[in-house]
Amino acid sequence: MDLARTALELAAAHDSAATHHLYRELHAHPELSGAEHRTAARVRTALRAEGVDCTEGVGGTGIVGVLANGPGRTVLVRADMDALPVTEDSGLPYASTVDGVMHACGHDAHTAMLVGTAQALARGRRHWSGTVLFVAQPAEETGEGASAMRDDGLHRRFPLPDVLLAQHISAGPIGLVAHVEGPVLAASASIDIVVHGRGGHGSRPDTTTDPIVIGAAIVGRLQSIVAREIAPRETAVVTVGRFHAGSANNVIPATAELGLTVRSTSHERQTQILAAVQRIVRAECEAAGVTTGPDLRIVKSMPPTVNDARVARNVAAIHTRMFGGNRIVDPGPAMGSEDFSELARLPDGQAIPYHYWFLPSTPPAVWNAAPGQSPMERFGNVPSAHSPDFAPDPSVLDHGVAAMTGAVLAELAGGVSRAASGT
Repeated sequence: MDLARTALELAAAHDSAATHHLYRELHAHPELSGAEHRTAARVRTALRAEGVDCTEGVGGTGIVGVLANGPGRTVLVRADMDALPVTEDSGLPYASTVDGVMHACGHDAHTAMLVGTAQALARGRRHWSGTVLFVAQPAEETGEGASAMRDDGLHRRFPLPDVLLAQHISAGPIGLVAHVEGPVLAASASIDIVVHGRGGHGSRPDTTTDPIVIGAAIVGRLQSIVAREIAPRETAVVTVGRFHAGSANNVIPATAELGLTVRSTSHERQTQILAAVQRIVRAECEAAGVTTGPDLRIVKSMPPTVNDARVARNVAAIHTRMFGGNRIVDPGPAMGSEDFSELARLPDGQAIPYHYWFLPSTPPAVWNAAPGQSPMERFGNVPSAHSPDFAPDPSVLDHGVAAMTGAVLAELAGGVSRAASGT
């Protein structure tokens, strides 16, 4: 069987109008992390209409659909459902109707493509054998949803997958597919820091321990971590995004608060950087004579997303046959973060192989009008994810259904199942 041709035929036969309608509906009614009740209900209804056995309420509002079709491998397809606390400024006719909430990261598109892929595979059962799990995940933006679904028995209550697949829309020329072997997204950590000084009158700094001066020294010193402690071949980011202290011009406050994001492409490097942050913060406070604190708290963290090389090559190969080699690109790792890899962790410490790829989705008119001579220059001048004017071209929906359908077929045919191998 020609898998590439079959994938294109199945994708072309799915109800494209229904997929686009679902996307517009989800975009107009976004829901924040952990509150995706309406979205989950729409997914459940759409999957059940195709004969997919659905379980709701997994890890909160998560949906797990099981499409069993004889012996073979088990492939898990994941889409995220949550929106962001962003006020939309896209001008779309189906813009958000919820004040201060927007699908600014494309999760509405991912969810619609998940349903479209389920429809394509359900209606084309005679072309494949095995089991496909369709996972609609809550709370990706907060980094809580994947682990919540896993801890709620995702791999115990449902068939254990041989492989996990996910795709994400992004800025860039529509029609491309971006594949990366190995690290594709960074580990990230959000850190809250409180520096305790001793407040007093602005005219008497000698009677105080100024936390603003200490905080400023910390900010400057933190920039030396990547510059002087991380090898140039590595990729890492340490950013201070928040620095709050004081409320009056003539008062030295008692505390200063800093908020950091730390990102790198491996567990080892992330551990090294977090240790350096703690060392620097404590050392600067000690150097200033602080006797209390400081307080450091990691408020959110996500692991790196590291694609399995075999799965990456297999999926890229079928996409090459489906779309043409000129449509397949390797942009290298990005410094954004995801919790998708949490779904791959098993209780015994083993991990399920996975692949995560990008679908550029900038409308052609917007891309062509963007300033810049090179693609990278234009990339920085078009609306990106988390932007209030992020508005992907709707044609990415059909492209995404085809891409995921092809990936599933390739992986169903791609090796020995866990059940058959006894693992």
